[in-house]
Amino acid sequence: MASPDAGVLANSVAGPYRAAMINYLLVGAGGALGAVSRYQVGRLTFRWFGPEQVWGTFAVNVAGGLLMGLLIGWLAATGRADQQYVRLFGAVGFLGGFTTFSAFSLEIANMVERKAFLPAFTYAASSVVVALAAVFVGLWLMRKAYS
Repeated sequence: MASPDAGVLANSVAGPYRAAMINYLLVGAGGALGAVSRYQVGRLTFRWFGPEQVWGTFAVNVAGGLLMGLLIGWLAATGRADQQYVRLFGAVGFLGGFTTFSAFSLEIANMVERKAFLPAFTYAASSVVVALAAVFVGLWLMRKAYS
């Protein structure tokens, strides 16, 4: 026969695992949606600009920077009780799957290998500067909206 404390022990052990599983599911679900969204942006820019353009990655990195600033600024301004879950789903999951720094790096490497040095430098510098500026704009907008 099980001891009367067996249920309490099982719940105390399952609690952290359940919480961790919820976190993984939030990140995974957000990441899946972000990756599918990134894929769609790539398809659209391929159709609009052709295969030799990097506008899909550029658009995703800039939009991702803006969305990150808006999301984190909003969470900081509102102090939501579910902040951890929104951050895990939105920032870590969705935006982690949506933004494409690794693809960005590969595209620059490909340009350099083709000896397209000026386009590679221009693309790298403008992506970093504009995406960083977009984060600041998002943070500023949320601070203005909630102050």
